[in-house]
Amino acid sequence: MKSFLKRIAVGIVGGGVTIVGVIALVAPGPGWLIIFAGLGILATEFAWAAYVLEHAKKNVSKAADRIRLKKEHRDILLAVFFASTLLILVIWYAYWRR
Repeated sequence: MKSFLKRIAVGIVGGGVTIVGVIALVAPGPGWLIIFAGLGILATEFAWAAYVLEHAKKNVSKAADRIRLKKEHRDILLAVFFASTLLILVIWYAYWRR
């Protein structure tokens, strides 16, 4: 009986956290992070949630690998960032100096 009540409590808490995460997808907030937390809670008691969580982790890992910047690209982006920042500072200084 105790494990049944624990399973119900985990289902309610994990389900609630997951629902808050879904709401946070359209509202300001870290929606996916909250959804993964809710699935993690559910995965402690439910095999289907563990499967969904593992599947989601694999997909997120693949997506991160696809968008990960190569070193050359990162160096170019840093150079553009610093040049843009310098240009903005020069314009700002010229504007306030007059």
